[in-house]
Amino acid sequence: RMVLEFLMFKFGVRALIGGLIVAVTCASLGVFIVLRRLSLISDGLGHVAFGGIALGFWTGIYPLYTAVASVIAGALGIHALGKLRVASDAAIAILFSGGLAIGIVLISLAQSAPADLLSYLFGTILGINDNDVYLAAGLGMIVLVVLGLLWKEWIAITLDTDFARVAGMPVTALEILFTVLVGLTVVVATRLVGVLLVSSLMIIPAIAAIQLRLPFRRTVIAALAIAIASVVIGLQFSFSYNIASGGAIVLVTIAFFILTASFARLWPKMKRDLPVDTWKHQCSEPGYTTPEEQKGSGKS
Repeated sequence: RMVLEFLMFKFGVRALIGGLIVAVTCASLGVFIVLRRLSLISDGLGHVAFGGIALGFWTGIYPLYTAVASVIAGALGIHALGKLRVASDAAIAILFSGGLAIGIVLISLAQSAPADLLSYLFGTILGINDNDVYLAAGLGMIVLVVLGLLWKEWIAITLDTDFARVAGMPVTALEILFTVLVGLTVVVATRLVGVLLVSSLMIIPAIAAIQLRLPFRRTVIAALAIAIASVVIGLQFSFSYNIASGGAIVLVTIAFFILTASFARLWPKMKRDLPVDTWKHQCSEPGYTTPEEQKGSGKS
């Protein structure tokens, strides 16, 4: 088949637009999530979203609307459990189990599983409609605008939470807001790769980009590039070989991770010059340059 042949069809154009929105939104948050060791939070909120989707089917409300409400409630629930001195991973596990259980119970009350349920579980990006694209664009814009406005604050919290707190930043409020943004991003990605794979698109491109040991901003850009390329290549494979689009996209992100990890291993000198332990702090400093750049400019 011709490369990007799916763009000859209206559903293919919708899929590409929706996929690019999701790729940019997920990758923008992914690096922050990975560096803060919150990789499981997207998976937990994904299962909370499943409970909201089941509620939508049960009540007759558009499922993604109820999913938005459920992930916001889930984000607030995680921090409420934190005040009760429940560890963050335990809080995520509770929300993970609760969301899944609620979804199963509501579906059982409906007597039969809705025909469209599988599209939310496994993703059907080639079958999304205009409403899905509009909702993804609206939520994606909200996430990116808030992320851009508070970019420096979230870098500070990611690199050194204690410093951010001493500097007078409202750390707790910012952490709650960040969790809500992650939840909204999960909803945006649900129709693309499905609830079961949503965390993969958010986390794997970020991990792949981190392998390159770039400064913070460049790492985010690399994650964006990997996520976008994964969506385009995954859609092409899905259309050409009639395979599940969500699974194809995630497998491409894993392939990129293998490539970047292999590249980092083939060049061990990069790791010696820029250790992982100091990278997070160095890359955020104004005027930071790599050892190679310093040699090229004649700096000692």
